[in-house]
Amino acid sequence: MTELDRAFTDMADATDSSSTGGDALVSALISEGVSQVFGVPGIQLDPAVDALYSVQDRIHFTAVRHEQSATYMADGYARTSGKPGVAMVVPGPGMLNATAGLATAYACSTPVLLLVGQIPSTMLGRGHGALHEIPDQTGILRSLTKWTGMAESPDHIPHLVHEAFFHMRSGKPGPVAVELPADILAALTDAEPGAPWPINVPHPSEEITAEAVRLIEGSKYPVICAGGGAMHASTELIRFAERINAPIVLTRESRGCVDSQHPLVLDPLAMRSLRLKADLVIAIGTRLRRSNASPLDIGNAQVISVNADPDDSRSLEATLHLISDSAVGVGALLDGLTQPTCSDWSASALEDVRGDMVRELAAISPQLEYLTAIRSALPDDGILVTEYTQIGYVASVAFPVHAPRSYISPGHQGTLGYGFATALGAQVGAPNRRVVSLNGDGGFSWTLSELSTMNRYRLPCIAIVFNDGFYSNVRRIQRDSYGERYLGTDLENPDYIELARAFGVASHRVSSPDQLQQAMREEMRHSRPVLIEVQVGQFPAPWSLID
Repeated sequence: MTELDRAFTDMADATDSSSTGGDALVSALISEGVSQVFGVPGIQLDPAVDALYSVQDRIHFTAVRHEQSATYMADGYARTSGKPGVAMVVPGPGMLNATAGLATAYACSTPVLLLVGQIPSTMLGRGHGALHEIPDQTGILRSLTKWTGMAESPDHIPHLVHEAFFHMRSGKPGPVAVELPADILAALTDAEPGAPWPINVPHPSEEITAEAVRLIEGSKYPVICAGGGAMHASTELIRFAERINAPIVLTRESRGCVDSQHPLVLDPLAMRSLRLKADLVIAIGTRLRRSNASPLDIGNAQVISVNADPDDSRSLEATLHLISDSAVGVGALLDGLTQPTCSDWSASALEDVRGDMVRELAAISPQLEYLTAIRSALPDDGILVTEYTQIGYVASVAFPVHAPRSYISPGHQGTLGYGFATALGAQVGAPNRRVVSLNGDGGFSWTLSELSTMNRYRLPCIAIVFNDGFYSNVRRIQRDSYGERYLGTDLENPDYIELARAFGVASHRVSSPDQLQQAMREEMRHSRPVLIEVQVGQFPAPWSLID
């Protein structure tokens, strides 16, 4: 009998009364407040899956159809619920499939824990060709996470889980991974679950805070720019903006952080007008970078950076750097202010800025009309999950968002195929809110098999697929820059109505904003999975709007 056979035989021999490494893992997850896991079972994970079977009243396991979707769904779950997302996959090909979602979580600073199976510990590094063995799985995971650890014994597992949660949630959030060798999951243990570790929340220097307050009180035209790192600081941001009478410009990653209907809140395009007067930009949870990673043009303004990550802060040329959690840092600035409202911004000046945005957006009116239809049919607390498609690009600068954790995008990773699976995770994370998934026909094909998951768990998500038959962004470049030499950009799509029917999902086919609005309003009266195909032609390029 080989060592691999012996390890798997030991798993099968574990009795119901045995406490295994898998049981220790699940107990530690419960102690961290985990109530949801997304994943695909497999032989290296059998003891963990069996342990989850025993606690179905405390942890719900959502079985997905592809490992890529497991990490996408964990990301969406975390972004809407505010709780860490957990995914579980087998090693080797399972882990590699999950890395697309892991990379997106890393780009978006999403707290995601990936539980990864591993070959038996006795075979690690020996290159015998064990099932799912790949060279240096740990190295791959480390390149895509804040922290990665491997269980060395079943007694080690609870400590490892708590350490993972500590790194995932402390400072700047981000994904982490725990590798679990098959024999260690199967081994017996008396380990207790233990308690969560305290989270490290960075606080600003009193000296630098005082300097920042002096700059703010001396500014005539301050502008607050809030990024994804400010998502949890909604209350503090509004209080701060109202206190100093400063507009808040939301980046693509922070949409929904504060209600877009607030008179001081502006979309990303506003910076083009505001920078003409701005003498101070207070960058909260953002690196002030354009989509191509070059510095955002903010005119001649000085910069105060409030950021939990020293590396992110240093990437920004700022007058002052407050290394701090966003909510804590903004609260410290508020506490330090001594003067009354200090800026010269007037309501009429900000209305002029809004007028400038409206004129710029007029160039892409077809996309705006569809976004208006979606917004009018979606409740204020409804959630929009986009990916980089013709409509998605415009949504990132123009879609009104009224509640925190109500707008989700793949950030600078720009992950094609991200939207649908992530939306299903978002729906699990926010079961009492309606989720809309915004897809192009190209990206939707990545994870359309999750229509099965949507129906199996009766997730009332509205998946919208804009169907023009092309990878349109690439095709436009081939047309405009390469003399119409088209290659690989035309698509052979299924009949989406028949596809939905095959998976037991309700469906609509529409071809105008009015029809889309009508279909969405009809579905708002139900609570069921639905696919809406929108047949469209060529849209105007959105690039002039993307900083």
